[in-house]
Amino acid sequence: MNTPLSSLTTATSIAQAVRSGDVCAADVVDRYLAQIVIRESDVHAFNLVLTEEARQTAAAIDAEVAAGRDVGPLAGVPIALKDNMCTRGIPTTCSSKILNNWKPPYDATVVDRLSAAGAILIGKTNLDEFAMGSSTENSAFGVTHNPHALDRVAGGSSGGSAAAVAAGFAPIALGSDTGGSIRQPAALCGVVGVKPTYGYVSRYGLIAFASSLDQIGPFATTIEDAALVLDVIGGHDPQDSTSIPQAHPSLRQVLRTQDVTGMRVGRITDLPEGADPDVTERLEVAFDTLRAAGAVLVDVQVPAFAYALTAYYLIAPAEASSNLARFDGVRYGLRVPAADTNAMYSATRAAGFGPEVKRRIMLGTYALSAGYYDAYYGRALKVRRLIADDFDRAYRDADVLLTPTSPTVAFPIGSKGDNPLAMYLCDLYTIPTNLAGHPGMSVPFGTGADGLPVGVQVLAGTLGEAAMFRAAAALERSMQ
Repeated sequence: MNTPLSSLTTATSIAQAVRSGDVCAADVVDRYLAQIVIRESDVHAFNLVLTEEARQTAAAIDAEVAAGRDVGPLAGVPIALKDNMCTRGIPTTCSSKILNNWKPPYDATVVDRLSAAGAILIGKTNLDEFAMGSSTENSAFGVTHNPHALDRVAGGSSGGSAAAVAAGFAPIALGSDTGGSIRQPAALCGVVGVKPTYGYVSRYGLIAFASSLDQIGPFATTIEDAALVLDVIGGHDPQDSTSIPQAHPSLRQVLRTQDVTGMRVGRITDLPEGADPDVTERLEVAFDTLRAAGAVLVDVQVPAFAYALTAYYLIAPAEASSNLARFDGVRYGLRVPAADTNAMYSATRAAGFGPEVKRRIMLGTYALSAGYYDAYYGRALKVRRLIADDFDRAYRDADVLLTPTSPTVAFPIGSKGDNPLAMYLCDLYTIPTNLAGHPGMSVPFGTGADGLPVGVQVLAGTLGEAAMFRAAAALERSMQ
C-alpha cells in the first residue's frame, strides 16, 4: 500500500486507489466503520449498519482486483442508502413502524447499478417517516442530529443520508427528493446534494411518497463525486415508466472540459422573501463569484414561484394518500389483530403511522374527495402548470438560476415540531423545482449564524444537469 488511507477522502480517490490495487477495499470499509462506531451513537444517521455484509462485499472486491478484473468506477466506495429504497433481504422500513423489519424480495434499480459499479452498501439511513418532513424528527426510530451541532436538526427528509456524509460515515449517500428532501438537509449539513431532472434516475424500488415528484439523487463531499455517482445511477430503466428513454452526457466529462465563461446566471427578482440575512448574504457572494469566473448575471421573473408551497401541500399529500393505502396489514408489514378485517385495517394504520404521516394522508384524502377535488387538487395542478411555464420562460434568458437552498441554517431540535406550517416553510425555495420536474442542487457555500453551514441552490431547466454542475463547480472552486 503506497497511499495512506487518511488521504483518501473522496469517492473518486478511493475508487482510483482500489481499482489500481494501491489500497484494499477491506481497509477502506474498516476505516469508515470505525468512524461510525465513534460517532453514530451521537448522530444517529443509520437505522441499520451493515457491518458484516460490507466487509464481505469488500473482500469480494479485493479478490476481483487481485485477479486483474476491473470492478467498476465506484470500486470499494462505501455508500449509505436512505431507508426507503428496497434492498433484497435487508430491512427497508421508511422509518415507520408499519414496515418495521420488512425485507423486500428485490433490489431497487439504483442498488443494482451501485453494486455493478463496485460500491459497498454500508448501511440504511434514517429519514422522516415515509419521507414526510424537513428535519428527520418524524422517524419511528429517533431523531438524527446534525454532525456540526448535535442540538440542531440535520434537515429532512433525507437527514440520515446527509448526516452520514457530513460525519464521515460514508463518502457518498443516496436520498430521495420530493420537495427538497435532498437539497435542504445537504445545505444544513454542509454537503453537496443533487436532485436530478424527474426521470433522470430510475424510481424502481423507491417506496413512493408522491410519484410525480419523487426523485433519487446523491449526497457527496465534492461536486466531482456527485457527478460520478449520477453517471453510475442515471439513465433509462425499462422497469420505470417515467424513466427518460435517452442517454445522458457524462457529467464528469463536462466538469473536466467546461467552465462558466459566458454562462447566463439568473437572479429571480420576484423571489419570495423569507431567508435569513446570513443566508441571503452568502447568496450575493455566490452571484459575485460566478460573475468573477466569467458568467453573465441576468434578471428573470418566476411569478408563480410564490404559490408553489400551497400547490405542493395539496398535490403531494393527495398522491401520498393513494400510495400509502397499500399499507393495510394484509400483504406485508405490521398487522394489529382485530375482530374483523375493517377493524384490523383501522387499528394497523393507527398504530403503524406517525402523526405527520396521518396528517398528510388526511389532507390528501380530503383534497381528492368528491366535492373538493376541483376546488383544491384540480386547481393545484393548474398552479403546477403555471410554475413550469414560468420557469421555462426564465430559462430562455438564463442557463441556471441561483436561490437560497434553505431559508435558515440548521435550527434547534424541537423548535418547530408544534408548528407544521413553520416546518413546511423550510422547503420554500426547493419545492418549485420538484413541481416543474427540473434539476436542482445545493452547494456548500460558507457559514452563517452560529458558524453553521449555508447552502446555495443552483437550478436548471429540464436535463440541464451539465450547466448546473458547471456552475456548482465554480462555486466550489471559490471556497477552496
